Parts: sequence; structure tokens; C-alpha cells
Amino acid sequence: MQPVIPFEPARGESVPAGEKWIHQIKWDGVRLLAYNDGKGTELYNRKRRERTGHYPELADGSFCRAASFITDGEVIALGPDGKPSFHEVMRRDGIRNMERVNEMRKAVPVMYMIFDLLYADGAWLTELPLADRQRIMEDLIVPGEHVRLAASYPDGEALFDAVRRQNMEGIVCKDLSGAYAIGGKDGRWVKVKHYGDVTAVIGGFTQRGGVVGSLLAGLYDGAGKLRFIGKAGMGKLSAAERRALTEVLKSVLTGVCPFAGRHPEMKDAHFVLPLLTAKIRYSEWRRREGRTLRQAVIQGFVDASPEECLLEDD
Repeated sequence: MQPVIPFEPARGESVPAGEKWIHQIKWDGVRLLAYNDGKGTELYNRKRRERTGHYPELADGSFCRAASFITDGEVIALGPDGKPSFHEVMRRDGIRNMERVNEMRKAVPVMYMIFDLLYADGAWLTELPLADRQRIMEDLIVPGEHVRLAASYPDGEALFDAVRRQNMEGIVCKDLSGAYAIGGKDGRWVKVKHYGDVTAVIGGFTQRGGVVGSLLAGLYDGAGKLRFIGKAGMGKLSAAERRALTEVLKSVLTGVCPFAGRHPEMKDAHFVLPLLTAKIRYSEWRRREGRTLRQAVIQGFVDASPEECLLEDD
């Protein structure tokens, strides 16, 4: 079987309503498709790179009763707080020395959350409505220690509220009448994401094409030291706003790093006096990795004193 590019959800700002929609948790994991031709099972990610050796607990294909199949889902791993953690699953997916797989299999257990079935018993199912594919999945998928059939919910607003309260990534809303478009991306699937936000001190920036490309953010700890928490992108700032911001930042340049320690993300950065504060949106706060933000973007600069931007205890 030749690996395919999976269908992707479009970005949505609100949760679609109506009986034709079902809603699923957007797991903060790694997209994974399993291919079984009746002789064996191979695993590939969304970029069609093989991952069979990374997840031996899934490679026997016993989670599906069909004689041949292609399943679509997401491999997740839980962090110390019991929530899906992208950092944790990447400890498995990022393995390059395959001799470490058995060691990491014990250290980072994974779960394959299956949410679609593209092919079964020699027939493609992609043109069927999602409602039909779900019924077939319920008959064929065998849940186990490392496999689950992703749950669907009729009330998207309630699910999103629950996800938001749990500080999870978001939800994916799917049209039950929709087919599966290999390599496609459209509004039949809609992702609605939840983000955290923090007001932080700006201690540096990187440039791209002569204008600011990202900002280095930090918070003060109990000892009054500015701790680096991540690099934030420009979000929706216009070209004119970026040029103006570049001039402001250049006016407060300093040759001294204002942060308490160096971080790899500071490479090629210009440091500034810690005078500006900004509201930053992020999808995850990787506190076990030096408290760095993931998918951080600037929302806007705020009128707050840098000394008020404090690092809270875990």
C-alpha cells in the first residue's frame, strides 16, 4: 500500500452547530495512519514518513478485524498532569537511534486514538459519509491497551467548554455527511483551538528580511531574575506594524542578555532592555522543558510594568 496524505481540518473561530455535526477532542499528538495489506501493518505519519519501528505496540494490526485496512488517527502520550502532551509523544516520535525504542516504550506509553477508516477488506470507504464510516469503525475496531476509538459528542459548545477548562488544545468538528478527501483540507472538518495567554516581558528579538520576526519573552522569578519562557511569532501584525516595532526595539538595544540564562532559541537574537510588555497567546506551556511556550504568538503590547510579569510556581 502506498501511504497517502490525510485529510486536514480547516481553522474555525467558532463551533459549528446543528445535528449534522459531531465533535471530537483535538488530541495534542502525532497524526498516524496504519496500513495493513493482509500480510502486515505499517505506520506512516502525515508527511508519509514511516513510523512502524517507533510504535511496535501498534505494528501487529490486531486492533482491526478487517483482513486489510487503513486507519487514521493520532498517537498521544500523557504528561505528568494526565493530559495529552506533545512534548511527551515527541520523545517517542523523535527517536533516531532505534535501539532505544524498547527503553522509550516503557518510559513513554502511547495510545492510538482512531477517528477514521479509509479502507477495509479490499474496498475504499473515503466516498462514504462520515456517519457510515463511523458505523463501520464501531464494528471493526477492537479497543485495547494502546488503541481507542475516538469518542464523538453531539454538543460542541459543551465539549469545547470542557476542553477549555482542562486547558487542552481544542476540538475538531466534523460534518457527518462529508466524505474523506485524501490530501484535502476544507470545512467538512473544522478545528477550533483553545489557547492560554500570558503577559510577559520582551527581552530580545530576531529579524527576518530586516524587520522583527519573533520576540523573546520572559517572566521574573522570585529572586528578581528574568527567566526565558519562549519565542513568540508576530501573529496578525501587519507589515507596517512590524516595521514600526523594529524601530522601537532598535531604540532599546543592549549588548547584555537580560535573561538569567541562555537558551537555544536565542540563536541570532538581538537583546533589548526589558522595558516592553506584551500579551502572548500559546497552545501549551512546556514547564518541564525550561518553561517554554509552544506555538506562541503576540496578541498585542500592553500597558503593564515589567516587574508585574511574574513567574508563578508550578
